[in-house]
Amino acid sequence: MVRPYSFPDAKRSWWQVANTLVPLFTLLYASYKCLALSPLLSIAISCLNLIFFMRAFILLHDCGHGSLFREKWIRTSLGTLCGILTFTPYKQWSREHAGHHAKSGNLDKRGLGDMWTLTTEEYSRMSATQKLGYHLYRFPPITFILGPFYLFQLRFRFRQRFDGAEEDRNRYLTNAILFLLISALCLHFGWKAFLIVHLPIILLFNTVSTLMFFVQHQYEDAYWKPDNEWNYFEASMKGSSYLKLPKFFQWATGNIGLHHIHHLSHQIPNYKLQAAYDENELFHRCKEITFFKGLKGMRLKLWDPKSQEMISFREYYSRYGSTASDWLTKNYQRAFPWLRPSNVAEG
Repeated sequence: MVRPYSFPDAKRSWWQVANTLVPLFTLLYASYKCLALSPLLSIAISCLNLIFFMRAFILLHDCGHGSLFREKWIRTSLGTLCGILTFTPYKQWSREHAGHHAKSGNLDKRGLGDMWTLTTEEYSRMSATQKLGYHLYRFPPITFILGPFYLFQLRFRFRQRFDGAEEDRNRYLTNAILFLLISALCLHFGWKAFLIVHLPIILLFNTVSTLMFFVQHQYEDAYWKPDNEWNYFEASMKGSSYLKLPKFFQWATGNIGLHHIHHLSHQIPNYKLQAAYDENELFHRCKEITFFKGLKGMRLKLWDPKSQEMISFREYYSRYGSTASDWLTKNYQRAFPWLRPSNVAEG
């Protein structure tokens, strides 16, 4: 079923490169030129550029999957360029993302390119300190703002455990060019101008990208199975949602909302995903969500193997123990003995 869609169309690919990078560079240029008129106007233009930063990241993403061009040197060159523009080493990110595709929904192979998700059983065996760490990891401002900034702007600057020589070379090149570009922009326009133009778009891009990834894998009836029960087709169709977006936003995000089809066959170029969906009734049998409905999944923190669903911390404590507030009270009192009721009464 997916084979007819799994080949790039060079003309459509190059047109996508043009209608992404030309506006992106144009808006960057306008942001710097408008600094003299109004920093707020410059920030507004920079925020508008989020559309084309997202599309540039989709170009990098498709190059990493080998789906945008047949020639590897073109994919590597374009992917590296888009990686520099989005502050993301192309080879390193692509390797981790490939791991996500190969193991998505597999309980025994979590941890590479995924948002870390614990089962209720694993959570119950954790110490109070470990539970607090997981609570913080799943705290929305950390999950969607601080965490993505750390991941893209700090972690990706350094070698990771499974990086090879190819990832090293590409990361060195990306870091070196970014250092030279940022230095040149700061010397010419000043470091304040650089932050005014680039910091808003970097923060927005990191956060929105993480949110897009999150809502397409974290929902009540998501797919999680141990390795001996895990199935690639089911993991793709049940563990990845169809994020229904208005047509403009679907274009801006490179059809990535058709995530179940993308996971089923990552070789399909983004511009053929809609045709694959429209022409195959099987692909309509999927988890459909809207973006704002998907955001409700922020409350879901744990996978419950018994009920086969994602649940919140509150639901966990309701089902398997005391309330979340009781747990917090007990552990805060353990950390701060003077807050225990007996000590307070004596005081």
